This record gives sequence, C-alpha cells and structure tokens, in this order.
Amino acid sequence: MVKRSDGSESPILEERDSSNSEKPKQLVKYGELVILGYNGFLPQGDRGRKRSKFVLYKRQEPNGVKRSRHYEVKTPHSSQAILDAKQHSISYTLSRNHAVIVEYTPDESTDMFQIGRSSEAPIDFVVMDTIPGEKTGDNKVMQSTISRFACRILADRNNPKIARIYAAGFDTSRNIFLGEKASKWRENGYEIDGLTTNGVLIMHPKGSFCGGEAKCNYWLEASVGGGVHALRESRSAQRKGQVMEGESNILQDGTLIDLCGATLLWRSAEGLAKSPSKRDLEREIDEINAGRPQCPVGLNTLVIPRKVTPNESQQQPYVYLNCGHVQGHHDWGQDKDSGDRKCPICLELGRVVKVCMGLEPAFYVDSGPPTYAFNPCGHMATEKTVKYWASVAIPHGTNDFYAVCPFCASPLAGNPGYVKLIFQDNVD
Repeated sequence: MVKRSDGSESPILEERDSSNSEKPKQLVKYGELVILGYNGFLPQGDRGRKRSKFVLYKRQEPNGVKRSRHYEVKTPHSSQAILDAKQHSISYTLSRNHAVIVEYTPDESTDMFQIGRSSEAPIDFVVMDTIPGEKTGDNKVMQSTISRFACRILADRNNPKIARIYAAGFDTSRNIFLGEKASKWRENGYEIDGLTTNGVLIMHPKGSFCGGEAKCNYWLEASVGGGVHALRESRSAQRKGQVMEGESNILQDGTLIDLCGATLLWRSAEGLAKSPSKRDLEREIDEINAGRPQCPVGLNTLVIPRKVTPNESQQQPYVYLNCGHVQGHHDWGQDKDSGDRKCPICLELGRVVKVCMGLEPAFYVDSGPPTYAFNPCGHMATEKTVKYWASVAIPHGTNDFYAVCPFCASPLAGNPGYVKLIFQDNVD
C-alpha cells in the first residue's frame, strides 16, 4: 500500500503473474479498472497512480462515506461543512445566495476509490485523455474534457462483489461543488441530486461478459448521488434524462465507464479469474509462430511480435484488410495512386497493416487462438472478443458513438470492422 499526504492509503500494486504472486494472501480484490486504448501499458510506462489499469483491493482501514444530513445556506463557501477539511460534503448551488449542503459521515462498511484527471492526493487513479491509434508518448490533448475529480467508486467491504459508481469525486478539502449551471434537482421534493458538466456514462453489458455471449446495451448516466438516468440530449445539456427504474449504479463484470475523454472497463475479480492471463495470450502467439507461417511472396518465415516496433522487419506479418491473407513486407502489387496493394493470393486490392497481438487480458471475453484482427489497426484477438468490441458503440464528443479497437482506441473502419486472419502455415 502507498501512503498519501493525507494519511489515507492508495492501493497501487504492480500486476504480477498469479503463479508467483508476492501479494499478501489476506488482500481481497474488488476488481480492476482498465482504460480502453492501451495494450497493457501507457506509452511512457505505468508510473504510480498514472497507469493503464488500476487494481482495487480491500483497504486495511475503511475510508468510505455515506450521506448524513442536508441543509440550506446563503453563503456555501463560508459554511462550516465546507471550511472543515475533515468533513466530506457536497454543495449544490441553486443561485448566488442559495445552496444546499449535503454532509457525509464515515462509513465503516465501504472503501472509496476516486478517479480523475487531477494528480492531487485524493485521486487514486489518474486518467488522461486517450488519443486514438498508435501511442508514441509525444501526442498530448491541448484541452482535456475529463473532470479533475471525475467519479468515485464505493466497494462493499462485507460483500466484495458489490461496487457502486457515483459521479464526481471529493477534492483535497473533501468537498464537491456543483455550480449554478450544473443540472440538479430534488428527489421527491426532498433529497437533492445532480449531474456533473460532461457526465459519467455507464454501459452494463447484456449477458455475461466472460464467455463471449454478452451484447452491447444502452448507455446510462450516473448522478452525483448514485441515481441512474437516461442520457441527456447532448453531453453537457442542463436538462437531465429520465430516471431509469430497475437500473443500478452497481458495476457488473464488463461495465464500461465513460468520462468524456477516456473510457474505462470494469472487470470484477470473479470475471478476471475466468479470463485468459497475459501468459495465456503469449502462449497463443508462440503456438502460431511454432507453425512457421510463411510469406507466399518472399517465402520467408513470419513471426508475430509481442509488440509492434517502428523498425521494418522481414519477419513482421502484415494483413490485407479486405481479404485477411497474412504475408510479409514486400512491394508486389502496390497501387501508385492509392497506396493500396493487390493481394498476390486472391488479387483483391486493399489496405495492408502490421499484425500485432492484443495483449491486455481484461479486454478478452473468452480464451482461444487469435484468429481475427481489427480493421484498420491490425490488433489480433479471439473471434468472440473482436466481434464483441466491434458491436460496442463508445461515446465520442458531445453526441457521437462509434466502435473502437480496445487495444489502441482506433475507430473501426468498414463493415464489419474486422477481418478473419488467413495464415499460410500448418494451422490452416
């Protein structure tokens, strides 16, 4: 565990292989949050609270909070609850001289984890805007749309399978402020609730994520108080969506969380235990490479790398995205005008891209050989995994939704957005 400046714990633990884990056995794992668009690590490397995935473990001491009392004030910034750095509170500003303060008290039954763009002490998992495509580490977003204190998750210490998500996180002074323009309302004319500017959207999959039978569901929005609503007309519209009766803010294995700039996948500890490990995925690569797939033009043996390098290699496999034939690097059949190439096997003209293994295990819905690749990036995965992600519409901007490769966040091209790989080896 890592101690923060305020004395609380930040459960940052390096991922280790389960077979030689050195983690104390008494640690209970709630689950993992994994950012879509990274193939197992950040381009600059995972450091501290800024990483591609975050593991939530049961804390040694609970730090959760629960709603206590609320009252109205004329000057919220000078009220006792706001000034008291030890008191968790949420201020809902209704007008310049009118606000509702909701106080929160310690909850011995929950652990709280906070996610956001800020690198300040209260944030457990620092999340930056995801840039689609190949990650060089040089690209930066000029103006982030992710909130500094975006959301918080409360995990049940008595039932580790239950973790609930709420919009907004408490700042260094343990306060949350919803300004005058923020969407807010009273539930049953009594308890107040609201939405953050760009919102926290969630999508629970239909069916079991692990096993490959899950289907994409509709997106919802989580409120500051934990309510669940239909989407607003646009991302930051003031008018809230209707209350979705029967829907819950409890995270399921495979729930997606969109923070308007980055999308996170929640994997439960139970679901991860049934999923392939990184070592399992590497074994699949080794098995394909053991078949010594050949390039039909250069007649050289191809080797699937564990990660793509900028250097050209004779052994690097390429896939023709229209037909799926896998070959080596050569200049045969190149169209001078479009840059496309004619496949020497089936003579179909199309784009060619490097083939690379998808190595983030959390994105897999089942185990098996990586027989399909995403178009246009070339990341390989199992058939069910590729087809699942090709069916999931990820929020983009204020109103757009489109499918992306989970390993690099590239928007999928064409229909269906993937291709079946055809190797010239003993696998076929």
